[in-house]
Amino acid sequence: MARRYDCTDATDRKTGLREAASAVRRGELVVLPTDTVYGIGADAFSPDAVGDLLEAKGRGRGVPSPVLIGSPNTLHGLVTDFSEMAWELVDAFWPGALTLVAKHQPSLTWDLGETGGTVAVRMPLHPVAIELLNEFGPMAVSSANLTGHPAPQGCDAAQEMLGESVSVYLDAGPTPDSVPSSIVDVTRRVPRLLRAGAVTEEELRKVVPDLEVAS
Repeated sequence: MARRYDCTDATDRKTGLREAASAVRRGELVVLPTDTVYGIGADAFSPDAVGDLLEAKGRGRGVPSPVLIGSPNTLHGLVTDFSEMAWELVDAFWPGALTLVAKHQPSLTWDLGETGGTVAVRMPLHPVAIELLNEFGPMAVSSANLTGHPAPQGCDAAQEMLGESVSVYLDAGPTPDSVPSSIVDVTRRVPRLLRAGAVTEEELRKVVPDLEVAS
């Protein structure tokens, strides 16, 4: 039976974070708050767990799961060919609502879906998410909704859609924003905006004046 913890209560939050980390270590799914919407998360390095995440959402491998991390330092073990401009974007907008698509280390034994050798990675600006990520490590995290349904800003909506496919729900109240993260491809010589979101094109251009925009 799914367990739910009120992260606005200090004791429940501590218990919930411990139980969520344990669940992820067992290969189970958890729901966690982020600074955009609630996410459904799994161990990024467990192909079975990531497969369960995609199945819970009703999503195919053609839409791979992003990865959330708790510190920019974690990038060193995950990505390669990360440019100085990419680091400048990290410095300017992390933690926050900017997802970067980078080449992942070829030695990594993970299967996030059909990624083409890349990973979409982000450090969210939410204390509960950060605590869980620092406790466990990198997690595959996608919006906590069934494919085709709105991404949830509250734990109730996430639980109504995902039910018992998730072991632990971390409820931190409504998320501060419903706008998704912006996505920038940094695998290219000049970064390219793939999806405009919470970080505007204008803000991005203050760091990357030559930013390209996908048509």
